Amino acid sequence: MRSNDDTITQAERHFQVRLPEDYRHFLVTEGTMARFVPPTDDFLMIHAAEELIEINEAGEFQDRFPGSVVIGGDGGRELLTYDFRQEPPSLVLLDHSAQDWSSAIHQAPSFSALLERFPETGWQWDASEPAPF
Repeated sequence: MRSNDDTITQAERHFQVRLPEDYRHFLVTEGTMARFVPPTDDFLMIHAAEELIEINEAGEFQDRFPGSVVIGGDGGRELLTYDFRQEPPSLVLLDHSAQDWSSAIHQAPSFSALLERFPETGWQWDASEPAPF
């Protein structure tokens, strides 16, 4: 059986990226998340490290969104995705049927920032307004 660190390293090799430290720490300590987050009661799902490769390959996300790594979502159509086209990678929300990056809605500059603001603001749905940080 693989350790979580080995699984994270395998995902990084597969996607040819280094996952941000705050997200890596979450994967090692928490592993996964799927719950309504009060007080906004928006649903936040973060996939386990061992699911990352399969989830990203199933949706052919690398083909439609080069430089992306889907790590979670809202439990429905919206996918929480790292945008590795920039350094450091930010987190965006993409509809699973989106065809390219033009529909990405910025969520946070980092995983830690997302978790910090999410209870107060939930998901950002308006691409024309920057997410509060």
